[in-house]
Parts: sequence; C-alpha cells; structure tokens
Amino acid sequence: MAIIRPFEALRPPVHLAPRVAALPYDVMDVEEARQMAGENSDSFLHISRPEIDLPASLDPHADEVHQQGRLNLQRFIERKTLIREAAPCYYIYRQRMGAIVQTGLVACAAVDDYVSGVIKKHEHTRADKEEDRIRHIDTLDANDEPVFYIFRSHPEVEEILAGASYEPPDYNFTTDDGVSHKLWVVADPYLIEQLTRLFSDIPTLYVADGHHRSAAAAKVRDLRKAANPDHTGNEEYNFFLTVIFPESQLNIMPYNRVVHDLNGLDTPQFLDTVSKSFVITAAPAPLAPETRHQFGMYLGRQWYRLQVRPELADEANTVGRLDVSILQNHLLHPVLGIENPRTDKRISFVGGIRGLDELVRLVDSGDYAVAFSMHPTGIKELMDLADDNQIMPPKSTWFEPKLRSGLFVHLLS
Repeated sequence: MAIIRPFEALRPPVHLAPRVAALPYDVMDVEEARQMAGENSDSFLHISRPEIDLPASLDPHADEVHQQGRLNLQRFIERKTLIREAAPCYYIYRQRMGAIVQTGLVACAAVDDYVSGVIKKHEHTRADKEEDRIRHIDTLDANDEPVFYIFRSHPEVEEILAGASYEPPDYNFTTDDGVSHKLWVVADPYLIEQLTRLFSDIPTLYVADGHHRSAAAAKVRDLRKAANPDHTGNEEYNFFLTVIFPESQLNIMPYNRVVHDLNGLDTPQFLDTVSKSFVITAAPAPLAPETRHQFGMYLGRQWYRLQVRPELADEANTVGRLDVSILQNHLLHPVLGIENPRTDKRISFVGGIRGLDELVRLVDSGDYAVAFSMHPTGIKELMDLADDNQIMPPKSTWFEPKLRSGLFVHLLS
C-alpha cells in the first residue's frame, strides 16, 4: 500500500511565485534555459539548471554545476525567495490549460515503495542521466523538482482534491504559456491524517514522468543510509517529492516521430514497402490520428493516413499492441532501419504540444525526410503495462500541462 507523508516545503512568498515558477529542467536545453531565465534572478532555473550561471564552455555535468545549484538554493533561502514551512503540510496543486484541468496532491512518497514495486515504472533509465540526477539531488540536499505520479481513481481522495476549489487558493497565477496554476496549503491535522490514511488503501502508484528522478532518489537514500550509522528509516532522505494525480485528471499528448532519410529508398519504393504492413491513403489535410492503430505520415509535402493491417496488431500483448510499438516493429525498424530509437541519431521525437505544423516545418526544411503523427498512448494502456511489469518503448508519452518547478522543494536534511 502507498505510503505518503507531509513535509515542510520550501516555497516562495505569494508575490514571488510567478517569478520563481519554471518549467522542468529536462524540457529545454541550456541555451533555452538561459533565455527563459533572462534577467530574472528569482527564476527557479538558477537551481534546477545552475549551468546557466556558469561559462557556456563548462561541461553541464561538472561538479561545479552541482555546487552552483547548492549555492543558488542557499541564496534563495537567505534572501527569502524561498521560505520553509513552519510544520509538515500537504499541498493541492491545480493546473488549467484550455479545457484541460488536472488537480493533484503534493506529497512525499516513500523510497521503500519505489524499491518494492508499489510504485510502478514503465521506462528504462539511462545510467548517465540517472548519475547526473543523483549528484544534483545529493549536492543540493533537496528534491528540487517533483516526480509526476498517477493513482487509479479513488472517490474519497478525489472528493478532497475537488473540495480545494471551495476555498481561495494560496497561489493563483497564469504563466506566459497561458497555463493557470493554483496551490492550496493543507495544514489541517485532521485532513492530513485523512489523506495519509486514504492513500494507505491505494495499492499502487504509477510513474507518469520522472523515472530518472525516482531512481536517483532511491540511490541517494542508499548513499546516505550507508553513511549514517544511526539510520532509522524516518529521515527525510527516505522520502522524495511527488505530485500525485488521479487517472481521470490526466492528459497524454502524442509523441511524434521524424526521420532524417528514407534508408536509401526513393519515395515510390518506400510507399510500396510500407503498404505491405499498412493501408495507405492520401489525406487532404494534416492528420492527427483519431483512433488507435492509425498514423499520419508527412512525406514529399503530402499527408497520408496509415492504417495498420489488423493481423499485425497483437491485442494480447500489452507492449506489442501499443501504437509506438506497431510503428517501430513494422515500419521504423524493418523499412527505415531504426533498430534502437533510444540511440539512433537518424530519428528525433517531437512532443505533441508543438502541433502538426512543427512536423511540416521539419520535413519541409530538408533536414528530415518523413514525419509520423501518433495517436496518444492511453492512461489505461500505461497502467496495464506497468502492472504487467513491462517496459514501454522510448518516447511513448508526453504529458501536458507540465508541472512547474519552484513552488515546493523538499529538503533532505
């Protein structure tokens, strides 16, 4: 059963929250982070992407980068850009992006739950990225960015989350991308006890986004446990920062693909080969697939609809029936020679938030030969696959809106 607990968050005063809040560290490169922070000395990017305060020639994974992050966090605390909560609290965090509204609980999850499998994952982690997050968290002495988790619908928990809207929020602001952010502090001891108890009845949490941060939190716990002869299991480093959403609240966007070349084929040869596994029809306009097992393809300034031939969709296989698997197994690998999409530099991935126009732009620029628009992976597909202890192909899900960093930080000591 899931163990959660409240914590004494570092959070900005209300008037600074819009200046502090920043997108997650891994949705931008260093130069984009520098531009986003600009002249804003309160941007949380100075903590989550501290390399922006160092020379561009420095390796972004160097020790100096992590030390700069710790220094910046201390400066934020000293000048009261971040202030520590007086007592452990939960927080309710609501985001609105157009018609999409998602409301989740900000809490600390237990490392033991991650290790035991109560918290289920669906992606492999890369050793280099995991090591970078370990060093970042350990040097910072804090979980600076939350992991994004899902739980299967639980009416009592969802009623509490929805009830937050009856009270004025502690934070209420809209970021430049049009996403509104509201945060309520849950300090009432009865409500804290109730939420903790209700989550103890929830058998499983699922990683939506943040596999590397979850794995790094476990490794940091192991390092500190080994160094602490008086370890009890109750220390803050045994827990890590999360925002946990009910499945009904979440919105997955497609994660589209673009490929640099046609693997030596000309356009007629390519279309003929693809037609052996997919029914191809010309589309009069940019195509966002409306159903599973359908794909859009942009090639030679023309959109096509690809419908996989029914015998190739293995519905009994939780991994094989995913659209990302079908495209990989029956087109990207056998036709275009993309054997490992995780490492092959001929393929790139485009988050659905960028829209179909971005696929057109990339192909028309001449840098890419073909683009594929995907139907989004479903929340149920993700959870069913995780329950089977299976791993999704890389770049299967793109969640929007993105959680903002800097509204709550969990100190490890």
